[in-house]
Amino acid sequence: MLCLGPVGSGKTLLLKKLQHSENVDCTSSSVPTVGTNICTIKRQNFTMTIRELGGTIAPLWKQYFNGVLKVMYVVDASNLCQISAAGVLFYEVLANPLLKDAKFLLVLSKMDVSYRQMRNEALLMLQVSKLQHEVQQNIQIVEASAISGVGCNEIYEWLMKMF
Repeated sequence: MLCLGPVGSGKTLLLKKLQHSENVDCTSSSVPTVGTNICTIKRQNFTMTIRELGGTIAPLWKQYFNGVLKVMYVVDASNLCQISAAGVLFYEVLANPLLKDAKFLLVLSKMDVSYRQMRNEALLMLQVSKLQHEVQQNIQIVEASAISGVGCNEIYEWLMKMF
């Protein structure tokens, strides 16, 4: 499984929250991932290894697509200036033939610092409703916050679903 998204989208902190929820709070921060990180998420009788690919190496992401069954794509919903660029990257990922059978989770992150209308604007800017009709992959959407933990249960459920 891969975790992708542009620089600053919140991938690292979200994965830390999913790993050890008690260790992430409003004082938590992370540095941008350069290259890749591997994290293991354990919950009950479930363990999953996730490879996070830093946004700075987006041109190299495709080198990691072979054999991938699930992709979590993280977008900072509080940064409307970044969403168009995030959408372009997302479309490139979806168009890759190696991921034609993969399941996708589109995570609108940083919902703790965005207002409700930003979610709707983000979905409009990403053209999600149009996208879901044009691609064959299953795309699930979840709103999340690494700080408050909103959406983490939905992400766990998506992770635990069989391929």
